[in-house]
Amino acid sequence: MTLAATSSIEAVVTDLEEGFSLFDDWEDRYRYLMEMGRELPVLTPEEMVEANRVSGCQSRVWLVPRLEAGRLHFRAGSDAAFVQGLLALLMRVLNGRSAREILDTDASFLTRLGLGEHLSLSRRNGVAAVLARIQAAARAAA
Repeated sequence: MTLAATSSIEAVVTDLEEGFSLFDDWEDRYRYLMEMGRELPVLTPEEMVEANRVSGCQSRVWLVPRLEAGRLHFRAGSDAAFVQGLLALLMRVLNGRSAREILDTDASFLTRLGLGEHLSLSRRNGVAAVLARIQAAARAAA
């Protein structure tokens, strides 16, 4: 899978689509997402503070933005394995991007991956809350 932000967002989403298409059912895709989540670096206790907590998520979720050389880098974590996988997916698409790239990207890539119809309302709301925090960091950096 493409991890580098040197690939376009479109290329990363296409790569993710290809990865998801290898699985016949959503149970396997959920497991795949959880595997992706295990690849995220573990947040430090100093990062898991209220200021970094994303409100609007059913699980506890933290997002730590950092601007470096004109690109936004995020560290993210959750106490729930499936949510950690969703965070890993978002990081693959949006981590290391310019503020403009992030602001120009809408959540339609999640629909392309088939996630919209397979997530509960509370999970969709949580993903929307994380995306809102990422976009807020991009607006602040722009």
